[in-house]
Amino acid sequence: MPAKITCDYFRNMRTHEYQLQIVWTGNNGTGTSDYTQYRRDHEISAKGKTTLYGSADPAFRGDPGKYNPEELFLSSISTCHMLWFLHLCSDAGIVVMSYEDNPIGYMIEGGTEAGRFIKVELHPVISITDQARLQEAHQLHFAASEKCFIRNSCNFPIECVL
Repeated sequence: MPAKITCDYFRNMRTHEYQLQIVWTGNNGTGTSDYTQYRRDHEISAKGKTTLYGSADPAFRGDPGKYNPEELFLSSISTCHMLWFLHLCSDAGIVVMSYEDNPIGYMIEGGTEAGRFIKVELHPVISITDQARLQEAHQLHFAASEKCFIRNSCNFPIECVL
């Protein structure tokens, strides 16, 4: 059970809790008896939601047909930004008709340190009903970046490339 948040900094803030179930499904019958003898497959589920099937990145002996943690992390950053952007556009009366992003995450690993992300680029492309407000809509990407919960939890640069 998680510790209670008692720090004065958090006392007047709303807290949210998220729960998942992660189940490793990669036991080939001999468990982790050898690094090459088990699959990295796993299931990610939450009550009332569709199960996601994951694995490790193929570079780490994973199944290339399944999502890996790095892709899901990148997805979290991109979709959090998108949802804040859509919210801010709605508040501003800017009608967004489509939104697409092709985010890129840069990770390093090796040497004496564990792997880590060093940068993420978001590349959103939007369509709005009033083209005269396109520059205003683009400015809302910066406000969305400041509000994104996931971005605010990261210790590396996240850039919005327009």
